[in-house]
Amino acid sequence: MSKGSELPPELAKPAQRALQGAGYVQLEQLAKLTEGEVLKLHGMGPKALGQLKRALAEKGLTFRDGS
Repeated sequence: MSKGSELPPELAKPAQRALQGAGYVQLEQLAKLTEGEVLKLHGMGPKALGQLKRALAEKGLTFRDGS
């Protein structure tokens, strides 16, 4: 992972590439998205979403509400 990225290290490589390819490297950026928006990224699945939710929660963040 690139320096400066806050994505969980246990996140699968396809999910990491999906987020980084879309320009998301900080958890604060993900907090502006809904779960549905994240799942639309190619390479993201329920397991990766759960890992991101836990990482966000550790920083007191959540995904944005909405569908």
